[in-house]
Amino acid sequence: MLTSVEICAGAGGQALGLEQAGFEHLAAVEIDSDACNTLRANRPGWNVIEADLHDWDPTPYKGVDLFAGGVPCPPFSVAGKQLGADDERDLFPRALEIIEAIGPQAVMLENVKGLLSKRFADYRYEILKALGSLGYVVDWRLVNASNYGVPQLRPRSILVATHKDLDGYFQWPESRPELAPTVGETLEDLMAANGWQGAANWAKNAGKIAPTLVGGSKKHGGPDLGPTRAKKAWEELGVNGKSIAEEAPEPEFEGMPRLTVRMAARIQGFPDSWEITGKKTAAYRQVGNAFPPPVSAAIGKALAEFIEMNQGANNERLVA
Repeated sequence: MLTSVEICAGAGGQALGLEQAGFEHLAAVEIDSDACNTLRANRPGWNVIEADLHDWDPTPYKGVDLFAGGVPCPPFSVAGKQLGADDERDLFPRALEIIEAIGPQAVMLENVKGLLSKRFADYRYEILKALGSLGYVVDWRLVNASNYGVPQLRPRSILVATHKDLDGYFQWPESRPELAPTVGETLEDLMAANGWQGAANWAKNAGKIAPTLVGGSKKHGGPDLGPTRAKKAWEELGVNGKSIAEEAPEPEFEGMPRLTVRMAARIQGFPDSWEITGKKTAAYRQVGNAFPPPVSAAIGKALAEFIEMNQGANNERLVA
């Protein structure tokens, strides 16, 4: 069994995907209490550590196979001030310290697409240089969640680093955008859960994938579907993005329905069995900021195959 350590674990989207890919989590570190409650509710056996990453000691996890995480995106998001390294929430430096301390065979870090913009070219170079000095070969790509069966575009920058001692080069999983269902196909049964008579017609008209869900932070953003442009995109799909609903529409409902937290979770690729704990605003924030499990699973499986291939080759050398 391959092992992993994850930081900034949030509601568990990345961790769930990596579990599906065959990784056993030795630790899932998260500072937000609501997200920690979600992790514990769904996986009581996981070692969920509620802590500030700067105070957490990673040294017990030396030699782990994979170090993963979704470091906070506000420093690089177009929705924020894009302060990068000058933002107090920038955790890339701490992530590099942890990588140096535990020496994983591979690294997977997720962030918003803004990190790959020209504005942060020098910042990315410093990270690449730091990882290179630690012995890693790095590939940084823009990945759309819709390429892996998620009904949402959700472009994200994904950094994959593998140690130079591993033979060969990591191969990214094949993109399959044709597998992504539409919003209508994804949510029709949930919209009809309370007997809404207009659900089938609504689903027929919601015939595209979703725009990117926006979760916001504790300082900014509430239980809605994001800034004005995002709300307009949802409106084109027949969804009122101004707030989050407690329940699905009633039988005689007229107008544009709102998403519930469960609907948003399904748009992110979470299974319905994954419970999102906390009050509505906190629950939606967890969902909106999550890394879609199907994307994590696809990249995680490719990483697992790469690591296992090298372990098999090493075993053959020892036998020879």
